Amino acid sequence: MSSFAMDPDPSAVSLRPFGLSDADDFLSFAGDDQVTRFGRWETLTSIEEALAAIRDVCIPHPWRRAVCVGDRCVGFVSAWPGSGDDRCRADFGYGLARDWWGKGVATRAVRMALPQVFVDFPDVLRIQAFVGVDNKASQRVLEKAGFTRDGLLRNYAYLKGTLQDLYLYNFLSTDVVPAD
Repeated sequence: MSSFAMDPDPSAVSLRPFGLSDADDFLSFAGDDQVTRFGRWETLTSIEEALAAIRDVCIPHPWRRAVCVGDRCVGFVSAWPGSGDDRCRADFGYGLARDWWGKGVATRAVRMALPQVFVDFPDVLRIQAFVGVDNKASQRVLEKAGFTRDGLLRNYAYLKGTLQDLYLYNFLSTDVVPAD
């Protein structure tokens, strides 16, 4: 664990757009098999891949923010709004560097992101997240952030080549509470 990893003051957690200058920090979590094991992307192996991911995926994404502690990028949160008849909902995801697991950073970042997604996408009334049944930590993050579990989706999606059961969680625009 790095010497920088400590229990952060909640005010030290912030969200901001990604920049190419985040490549080293991005690689530190996107290049960690323990971080990527529950994600849909492959583990990155080089700074060139990190730069390409930021340039080609993070920056043009409809709503992806760097999770920062102080001035360091330690993860991401993202929302992908639907379109047409699905414009009322957005899919939500996040990832966090292992040094910051269990310190409240993910929960804080998710809580910060939710109201902003509703502001940035006024048609979105529901934010939903899909979580593997074995990903207990992510389930806790969503529940602490105010999400409600809708139910179990059996044999729902392939993840890293294995068919998975996923829990579906939701957070409605009416669930937003004032920031703490």
